[in-house]
Amino acid sequence: MFSQRRIEGIVVQLLEKAVIEPPSDVTFALRNALKEEDSKIARQQLSAILENIQLAVKKHVPVCQDTGIPLFYVNVGGSVRVELNTLHDAILAGVRRATAEIPLRPNVVDPITRINSGTNIEREIPHIEFTFTADKDYIEMTTLPKGAGSENMSALAMLNPSEGVMGIKRFVFETVARASGNPCPPTIIGVGVGGSSDMAMTLAKKAVMRSVGSNNRDKTLARLESELKEAVNHLGVGPMGLGGKTTCLAVHVEKAGCHTASLPVGINMQCWTGRRATVRVYKDRVEWLT
Repeated sequence: MFSQRRIEGIVVQLLEKAVIEPPSDVTFALRNALKEEDSKIARQQLSAILENIQLAVKKHVPVCQDTGIPLFYVNVGGSVRVELNTLHDAILAGVRRATAEIPLRPNVVDPITRINSGTNIEREIPHIEFTFTADKDYIEMTTLPKGAGSENMSALAMLNPSEGVMGIKRFVFETVARASGNPCPPTIIGVGVGGSSDMAMTLAKKAVMRSVGSNNRDKTLARLESELKEAVNHLGVGPMGLGGKTTCLAVHVEKAGCHTASLPVGINMQCWTGRRATVRVYKDRVEWLT
């Protein structure tokens, strides 16, 4: 059954998993980075990060004190019989419970008054994006608890189309250099190219959610991802901004068609925690994907 009470409990577990245990692909990438780093300080930072992850899992506490702002991406299968209002209300209730029980730091405030309800619930927050797939018999939910350090380094450029791929590369390079250690590197960098201004930023956010080590199916974009990762890691920002050759774990690029007179480029960064978790909820069982 897809009852509100059941979904609420799964949302609590989803957030708990996301803030306590980084995805295995992220941990694997951090371990590889430690093996490949030449800088003593960089190795120390990466070792401390990996030790922090182990302690968080062992003690069952959030891996970072900033447990982010709650973002949800929900895909509803066509054969699932559930009201969207039920899902919406279940997610809100789950966020409220998770904030109290895990606990999550109450990060969400009114942007004008700065009043904090203490529940991580405000107007339009948690953000919930619904999509639909006709031939599925489950609800797939991904949560991306986004911390402020990395989110504050987001950037958008409306480039002149004549700037082309070199303009995209330059914007990414300059943005990462300017961010320096603020987003808690090594980061995962999402780049959205095309669409409208808001679409470019949405594509960048979704690019961040891809598994570290994955390549875009589009060979041109996959090559661009590789080139950008190499360029970014030559900046020397390094883990936690203290130097080294691991400034990012991955660069992921997604694209959409755009106006002939426009070239929007959005950038979103995720800190080394790579916080995200995904679950598929079936009528009679759940399947954890990350």
